[in-house]
Amino acid sequence: MTGGRIPRKTVLLAVLLGLSMPAGVSADSISEKIDKERKALEQLKDRIEEKRRQADEAGKKRESILQGIQTLDERHMRYRQAHQEISRKLRKKDQEIDAINAQIARLQDSVQERQDAILARLRVQYMEGRFGHWKTLLASDSYGDFQRRLRYLSAVSERDYGLLETFKSDMAHMREAERQREEARAGMIAYKRSTEKQLEEIKAVKKEKKVYLTRLTHEKESYERALQELERSASRIDSLLHELETRRRAAAAKPPTGALAPRGAKGGLPWPAEGSVITFFGRQKHPTFNTYVQRKGIEIRTTEGSAIRAVMPGTVVYADWLKGYGLVIILDHANGFFSLYAHASKILTSVGAQVGSGQAIGETGDTGMTGENTLYFELREGAEPVDPLQWLARR
Repeated sequence: MTGGRIPRKTVLLAVLLGLSMPAGVSADSISEKIDKERKALEQLKDRIEEKRRQADEAGKKRESILQGIQTLDERHMRYRQAHQEISRKLRKKDQEIDAINAQIARLQDSVQERQDAILARLRVQYMEGRFGHWKTLLASDSYGDFQRRLRYLSAVSERDYGLLETFKSDMAHMREAERQREEARAGMIAYKRSTEKQLEEIKAVKKEKKVYLTRLTHEKESYERALQELERSASRIDSLLHELETRRRAAAAKPPTGALAPRGAKGGLPWPAEGSVITFFGRQKHPTFNTYVQRKGIEIRTTEGSAIRAVMPGTVVYADWLKGYGLVIILDHANGFFSLYAHASKILTSVGAQVGSGQAIGETGDTGMTGENTLYFELREGAEPVDPLQWLARR
């Protein structure tokens, strides 16, 4: 820069930034203003970034509706498993007490038998008097007779001694068995208290979930958020099934179709659980919010812990939690069909396992976005849902 002239690029930049160029202003002062504006922009950018970060953190801290339900379900499952384990130990302790009682009964019979024998011997000895054995020996008419009587008295003495020792041993065993029975009874009382505590925890979690679901179904905004999350979970299922169907088609010489379903299967498949259908396939209206949802399956009201059964032979391709659906099992039937079972309380199989038609693969429950014991069941031809009631046996 010579002769006090300002470079053209600096002038243009100043114009773009809206800076005035009074006479006598040096290039250095322009550069300082540019730097100042740049720093202000960077500070503004930092503030925007900080606000975005805070918003992200707030979003992470705010637990999703379906995650809240799953957290309650997981707590419920832990309490239920603990209750089942304690109940198992309680049954084992009860069996232990029964075995001890039987042992004590046998010992009491043995003690009574020994006691009767000892009393009989005491009566004989009392009648014979203090020197009865001497009288027996002195009544011998020869040395040989004396030896025989002596051996007889020795044998009687040994038998009496053995009888007393057996009696003492049986009494000691009976005292030990009674001590073990008291310990077992104390253990049983402790287990019963633990069982009651776990039952209270289970009731509390169930009540908390019921309140949660009630609030959800009466707040339209929350309900709509839950539906959006359910749609995301359903999209995961759709993506998984589309991927499996694509792999199967790529591996097969001929793509599977509905014609590959077992002959007579339509209207003849076994039911996945015992119970009555409470929601149906297709478009359903919410009773409170006047909104519609498209159901891809049916819900069957069941008794908690009843068996979930495979409707056809197949391979387990999914067996885990899925938000909104609770514990989920998906079977690939390798004939163009998939089946899905949701809201389970327990999974009795694992991914990769081969299952037969009618085989128990889980137990029914109320996990996921449901307030009662239900089984949600879907049947897919390829990745497309079909009405299960057209395929399940009439009843």
